[in-house]
Amino acid sequence: MTSESRKIRRLAAGMAAAALFSLAVGCGKASSSETSAAATPTPVPAVQTGSAALLMSDASTEDWATIGVKVLSISLIPQGGGTPVLAYTAPSPAPTVNLVELDQLAELLGNVTVPVGTYTGASLTIGANAGDVLLAGAADPSAGFAGTAGATVPAGQIHIQGATGSGGSLTTSVSVNFSSPLVVTASQSNALDLEFDLSHPAFLVDRVPAGGGATFWNVNFNPALRQHRIGALAAFVLRHLYGTVTAASNASITVTKDFPVYPATSPETAIASAESLQILPDSTNGTIFYDVDAKTRTVVHDFSAEAPTLDGKYVRVAARFQPDGSLVAVRIWASATFNSVWLSPEGHVLHVNAAAGVLTVQNESGAGVRVQVDANTEFFFRTPANAVADATPIGTGTEFLASGNLVRGFKVHVSPVDPLASALVAQTVDIETARYDGTISAATPAGFTYTRNFATATDDYTETLDFISSSTSNGTDANGNPISGYKWWYFTFPTLAETGASAIPDFVTATSGAVNFGGTVGAMKAWGETFATWNDPANPAGWSAPWTVLEPTPVPLGTVATPWASGGSGGLFGIAVPNGVNTVSVAVNTASGSAPLVYQIDMTNGVITVSAVDVTTTDGLNAMIAGLAVGAPVKVFGIPQPDGTIKAYVVFYYTGSLPTPHVSQERESSRGTVEPRVSM
Repeated sequence: MTSESRKIRRLAAGMAAAALFSLAVGCGKASSSETSAAATPTPVPAVQTGSAALLMSDASTEDWATIGVKVLSISLIPQGGGTPVLAYTAPSPAPTVNLVELDQLAELLGNVTVPVGTYTGASLTIGANAGDVLLAGAADPSAGFAGTAGATVPAGQIHIQGATGSGGSLTTSVSVNFSSPLVVTASQSNALDLEFDLSHPAFLVDRVPAGGGATFWNVNFNPALRQHRIGALAAFVLRHLYGTVTAASNASITVTKDFPVYPATSPETAIASAESLQILPDSTNGTIFYDVDAKTRTVVHDFSAEAPTLDGKYVRVAARFQPDGSLVAVRIWASATFNSVWLSPEGHVLHVNAAAGVLTVQNESGAGVRVQVDANTEFFFRTPANAVADATPIGTGTEFLASGNLVRGFKVHVSPVDPLASALVAQTVDIETARYDGTISAATPAGFTYTRNFATATDDYTETLDFISSSTSNGTDANGNPISGYKWWYFTFPTLAETGASAIPDFVTATSGAVNFGGTVGAMKAWGETFATWNDPANPAGWSAPWTVLEPTPVPLGTVATPWASGGSGGLFGIAVPNGVNTVSVAVNTASGSAPLVYQIDMTNGVITVSAVDVTTTDGLNAMIAGLAVGAPVKVFGIPQPDGTIKAYVVFYYTGSLPTPHVSQERESSRGTVEPRVSM
């Protein structure tokens, strides 16, 4: 399984089936010999279908501003085989979706219809021509990032593994077998989440040629794709959607889905799709409606006043799903130009200057956009499962920043008072995800502390989070049973979450470990990530932790110091790293279902290839052992254990042209360890 790790990045296809039937009736001319009963045509068996909302989603990354992909099609694989069912085809030209902006969010591609039935897998076709995958470095990436801050990677330095075809028709196919079948019905909501973990170590592998030069990036989609179970559809956080209004009435508006152009143009233009979406007002709690051109804000319970002027306008909508798959607007921004609704900084918070009341939000091009917070700025926390909370500000003005309620790494969408002003003033700040991560310490039955260090020291934070109340609903387990209270899991085993009364004491034990390489590398502790929730009974006016994923800490590129020794459920080998003085043991579990992700990284004739190695098989285990000869370079990602070992979750071993640590370029990483650059 792949991870829910520090840079968890996902591609999700969500299926929200509503009641929709297609009925074919066979008719014919009755002969004179037929009885009156037979004169009534016999219906052909109905072909039932489910209406599906198709979604893409992802999570955060500190190093990239853009990871853009063109998903050309998505097909579902029926149980027992048969012809794949085409669920999605991209418009022409195919839009680029920036996965970095989809931090635990979903990009609603549109509504599709698929036959009811059971599906056991999916196949995606992704554009693989030069320029189909866009990479742009973040404005302030982590120390040791192999790219250039704020720079777009030239297409010639991006290699897409598995590309087939010729000319301008190169594509790559990505498939996934579902861990549990998707059963699509016509009478209830169904959900499928296909997750691309873009922080998977084998997804983006950088290569610096021996002797220096430009960094090349190998993109390998296949190892990062898996099925990810989602909870109630109504709790799913949607990214703001863009569209052109094609019809408007008191009860709803209908929009044609629009996609922005990547790389961004000035003024920004839209790619129109054929996907039509119906948006309903919140008739109970009200929908906040912003006329961007007139600079007005009203709360509406229907569209009676707005409908006469909306046809043909562009809108940006913060929407939430209803249990039946319909969409209700929480907030709507409308303008006669697409550029005006688009010019609303969206991205991860790059810097917070609470004293000056200034946020810097990273946009899709990697630039930091400064936004002033004034006394009227409203802060919202997206909570689709709770309509009232979703539409109610959690804070107003600069005091919200001064209280430390917003830190670097949060994913936000800012709406300025005037999007065309030279100095932007925030009218609203939608906090879409409140991400805390870092080294874990001081875990107690009440909570724990994150310590996070960035390349820019003024962004560092130390934050103590309470565990949510034991009575707070917290999704379902792998079997669909409801969960209450805090939960946690190891990043490669998201379906094996620790829940119930033992969850917190087991978490305290699991985070007490550390390994010590000595020297300037020093100790490495447990690392985790949490997407916090607001206003839990455990902390009525602040953030609390509903869950934590313990993630593998990257060990600097090192060499094998002691050979493989079998024992227990697998074996151990020793690793030494530059500027460390101690050898640390790495534990590798070779049992089926518990083994780490092992990859052979080969560079031959200037081409880098990443190959998965199954160490639960004899051949795979022997291949890894051969690659772990004493002195061989090795890269490990693992979790420090209380006994001082590292529990391996990812292991790289190298063949062909071997990497060499570039000690002269070592810098302190965001995790407090030395992260050498690697030349290959």
